[in-house]
Amino acid sequence: MSFVRTMATLAVGFAAAKGLEKFQKMGGGAGIADSVKSAATRAGIGSQMGPLLERMQVPGGAAALKDNAKWLGAKARETGDHAMVGLGGLMAALGGAAWAGSVNARDILNAMGEVSPPGVTMEKNARLLIRSMIMAAKSDGEIDATERAAILDVLGDATAEERAFVEAEMGKPIDIDALAAETGNHQRTAVYAAAVVTTKVDSPPEIAHLDRLAEALHLGRAARQRIHKAMRLPQVLA
Repeated sequence: MSFVRTMATLAVGFAAAKGLEKFQKMGGGAGIADSVKSAATRAGIGSQMGPLLERMQVPGGAAALKDNAKWLGAKARETGDHAMVGLGGLMAALGGAAWAGSVNARDILNAMGEVSPPGVTMEKNARLLIRSMIMAAKSDGEIDATERAAILDVLGDATAEERAFVEAEMGKPIDIDALAAETGNHQRTAVYAAAVVTTKVDSPPEIAHLDRLAEALHLGRAARQRIHKAMRLPQVLA
């Protein structure tokens, strides 16, 4: 695969591991799920993802989601609605970051679905986003053994190097300062947006993690507000 595809697959893995109901309370699905009011429609939310991304003005919208779903590995595609919701959440996050002025986020979003291998810089950026997603998911101490196994199962098409990277990051303590130190000015917004994907929007410890990450990245309140607004999430209070 590639680290760009691993990043997208990881978002699917979190959706599969948490289950749609719980994932829809996270940054990757909360704003999207909130746009779908009835329980009956929520049950088929995967089929609603394309139109929702169009309404959220995510670059590429439904067409990009369709292409990205085909581009995923077989294990991720087998998860059905989880694949669509996980991908949709990540695309909404990167779209929000792009709307906040991040060229880096737009480039990564455009690289998703590409057949040709991404360049060295794009792969480095994808690894930063993977680290950010994992740290945010661990910020309340909740990636249990069952969820970890489910995530790694979805990553079944990843290379040994990519899988080892994800496993290693899952085993490391959270180090926001180290992540921020390796994040360049053009990457800050995308790294923050990736963290939002796996953050429960009603969890004080996880919201506190976003606040600390934004501070370490020197990311202003206006940029954060744009990301949250684009993703249909509660606005930043800090």
